[in-house]
Parts: sequence; C-alpha cells; structure tokens
Amino acid sequence: MLAGCGKPPEPRIALPATNTAAGNVSDVDVTEHVKTALHQSAALKSFEIAVVTLKGDVRLIGVLDTQTQIDEALRIARAADGVHAIHDELTIKP
Repeated sequence: MLAGCGKPPEPRIALPATNTAAGNVSDVDVTEHVKTALHQSAALKSFEIAVVTLKGDVRLIGVLDTQTQIDEALRIARAADGVHAIHDELTIKP
C-alpha cells in the first residue's frame, strides 16, 4: 500500500515481448544462428541458402545438389537456437 492514499498500487501490465516465444530469441538472431550453423557445415558452406525468419518460423530457400544435403540443412536449422518451425523450400539442382 502506498502511504497516505489509502488504496493499493495498481498491478503492472506486462507488455508482449518483441522477441519470439521460442526461447525469447529475436527473429534476427534466429536467422543469424541458422546461417552461421549452415556456413560451418563443410557440405553446405558453398551453397546459397536463404534464411527467412518470422516469429521463430524459419524458411530455407535454395538449390542444392542432393537430397542428403537438403536433409543436412534441415537438421542443422532445426538444432539452431530459437527455431520454432522449419519451412523447407530447398530443391535439388536439375
């Protein structure tokens, strides 16, 4: 209680965080974590894989040589900090 006014303090209202719910990691940070992890992979570092994150949902966009490389990219992205879901838009080079 506040002294002198006779009524209890009003409760504070928590505003929604600007970070994603997935571990409170921002979309920018999630994108950076995924990109860094992909570039550290010897099998994937030479490929252009676009990473787009919205509310922790990550889209991977690019063209790779094999399904094995796509599987590896998805595995790496899923393991990155803050990733909520993966949307696979990776294709195999014709």
